[in-house]
Amino acid sequence: MRSIARLPKAHLHLHFTGSLRVQTLHQLAAEHELRLPESFRGEWPPTLSAADERGWFRFQRLYDAARACVQEEADLRRLVREAVQDDAAEGSRWLEIQVDPTSYAGRLGGISPTLEIVLDEAATAGAQFGVGVGVIVAASRMRHPFEARTLARLAAKYAGTASGTVIGFGLSNDERRGDTSEFAPAFHIARSAGLASVPHAGELLGPQAVSETLDSLLPDRLGHGVRAVESTAVLDRALDAGVAFEVCPGSNVALGVYPDPADVPLRRLFDAGAQIALGADDPLLFGNRLVAQYASAREDHGFTDAELAELARRSLHASRAPTELKRAALLDIDAWLAEPA
Repeated sequence: MRSIARLPKAHLHLHFTGSLRVQTLHQLAAEHELRLPESFRGEWPPTLSAADERGWFRFQRLYDAARACVQEEADLRRLVREAVQDDAAEGSRWLEIQVDPTSYAGRLGGISPTLEIVLDEAATAGAQFGVGVGVIVAASRMRHPFEARTLARLAAKYAGTASGTVIGFGLSNDERRGDTSEFAPAFHIARSAGLASVPHAGELLGPQAVSETLDSLLPDRLGHGVRAVESTAVLDRALDAGVAFEVCPGSNVALGVYPDPADVPLRRLFDAGAQIALGADDPLLFGNRLVAQYASAREDHGFTDAELAELARRSLHASRAPTELKRAALLDIDAWLAEPA
């Protein structure tokens, strides 16, 4: 079988704190004299669930503990650099990493300095490791929609199409919280600046949540979106609108959305012609990165190498990567497929 790690691809669903290497987390905790929860000190990855509020609270508690270990500019830069390095090792030609600057702003002088550090290191690390890096600014559903508007204006200020610029605006955290329609003004600000609309929807909630997101936020892509398959009408609507799906099989199973990797509706979405970009979501919490998602497609869903190559093509088409980068990566996908198996 051809090496999945050598298959050129785009990685469009990776959260900032969740991209931390577990070894780096331990080192940062030691440097800042912080005690990590037992789930990070014992057997890893932790056992998780998001089936109810309590399960999500435990997941969020671990995430917050990891975020607290990223305290200084050097920590932020290390996180970005290692995320880009890890993606380069897995064949990524283009990475879109999602960050909420408010998570670190209190220690780094505000949301603008925080974002500027991330953008600067994204450009530097991208050049060093040969990976284009776009940044997605994400608001949280757990916070007031007015904060989302502030973040959308910030994202718009740094909007661009090159590596080391803001290329999209997202909405993350527990999708069972908040009113999706109240975030519409923030997404209008982002779209007016040319940013991609990339909210989470359709993982913890079903097709109705996808429909509401399509109505209110006019997404270019859906973070997850997998449960749209539970309604033919909603799935067809998303497909007709050209909305891409950021499918993260590892997190779907880890959070209890599906009991087994084979139950993730990747094959159905693929056969329906959906634009799909496989993503690792939060490797720190789920224990697997991008190559593991492609391996799951091969092993759990029977994808051939030709179909894996098509998945990689669709990830590039769904991305905000520069045209020349896309063109070169697509040619290299053809070369990968032409290699002897």
